[in-house]
This record gives sequence, structure tokens and C-alpha cells, in this order.
Amino acid sequence: MKPRSSAPTPMGQVRIIGGKWRNTKLPVPMSPGLRPSSDRVRETLFNWLMPKLGGARVLDLFAGSGALGLEAMSRGAAQATLVERDGALCRQLRESVAKLGAQDQVQVAQADALQWLAQPATGQADIVFVDPPFAAGLWEGVLAGLGPHLAADAWLYLESPGDNVPTVPAPWLLHREGGTREVRFALYRRAAATLSPDHNSVAAV
Repeated sequence: MKPRSSAPTPMGQVRIIGGKWRNTKLPVPMSPGLRPSSDRVRETLFNWLMPKLGGARVLDLFAGSGALGLEAMSRGAAQATLVERDGALCRQLRESVAKLGAQDQVQVAQADALQWLAQPATGQADIVFVDPPFAAGLWEGVLAGLGPHLAADAWLYLESPGDNVPTVPAPWLLHREGGTREVRFALYRRAAATLSPDHNSVAAV
């Protein structure tokens, strides 16, 4: 009798929507709780971030599909660290990074985000993306551990359910926010940084 072969992992895909890798489609293993940011949300977010992306160091703490970290790289960021706990997602992230020829600029770390943050910082990011599985309720722990890993004038992107907005402590100040029927998304900056004239504006998508 032939050994039973394991069923292939169901695959989805995400599309990079702007920059040098525009319209590149990347395969993503389907995983419970995986919820890539929609094209509309990403387009709004990266319009906000565009003046800050050139040469930026990026940290994507719940990388999942890689949609946020790799979009940032496509649009001009210099370095990215993608932190993801799921092994299958990490393997696919590494394959996607290789496909894009970005191995020298993008590090994929297979780790629990809270445990990764508890380790000594090896660098300081200019932009951090925090979009955890909503059911896990990880925002408080993540926000408490970010400090050593970020530059003094860093930007924080936070995605959460529209009916359960996490409390964001000092020194973060709301810069812009928006929402869909499913999610609330917001961009913050550290209070020590100089705020732009459009601080605290709201977008709907």
C-alpha cells in the first residue's frame, strides 16, 4: 500500500499595490486568523506614509502575508524585519523575499512577537506595523514592549476591530485614522517628534 500523501496547503495570495514591485502577486498559505490588510486600507496607509518611507527601517510584527512590510519595501523603505510565529507563513515569506531579490534588505524572523520584543533590541525601526490576530488581544502587551526597538521619532500603524479600539499610551499621539465596516486603522507618532499640520485627521475608506 502506498503511503498516504499529505494534502497540499490551501493557498491564497496578496498583491503589492505600489512601488517597484507594483502588481506582483505573492502566494500566502491559508492560516486560521490570517487577515491581510485590504488593498483599500493599504492604499490609504501608504499614502499617509509616503513622505516617510524613503530609506526607512521597518518592523512588521505580525507579518502574516507580508503585505505591509513588503509593500513598504516596494515603496522605498531601506530595510525590513518581518516577525511571524507560524512556520508555514515564514517559509512562504522567505520564498517571496527571494522571489523579489530582497534577501539583503529583508529579514524574516520566526518568533512569537511578544517574545521577540522581550529580547535585546538589535536595531531601531522608523516605522512599525502592529496588526495582530484580533481574537488574541495582544495590543497592550505589544505596545508596552515596543520602546527599545524604535527610533525616537518612530511611526506606529495600528489595526484593530472597529468596536474595540485599544488604548494607546504616551508617548504616542494620533496622527491619522480611518475605518471600514470591519476594522479601524490608525497612524501614530511619538510625542517627541514634530507633528505635521494635518495631525489628528480622519479618513474613511
